[in-house]
Amino acid sequence: MDTFHLELTPAQMKITHSALRSMLDDFGHEEREVGRLIRDALARFPDADTIAAIVLSSELGRRPSAA
Repeated sequence: MDTFHLELTPAQMKITHSALRSMLDDFGHEEREVGRLIRDALARFPDADTIAAIVLSSELGRRPSAA
């Protein structure tokens, strides 16, 4: 299995985590494999308290200029 390293800013991490949680909520029982993949990806993120502590409004003011 190939793996990739992805660097995210705290704001990007919070948005990605939220998007994955939303996706997980949308999949039904017939998509068990997709749900498993999403749960596996979410397990690689910091704990829920760390994600919750990221304040998007503060982080957006720090974002680097677009490349």
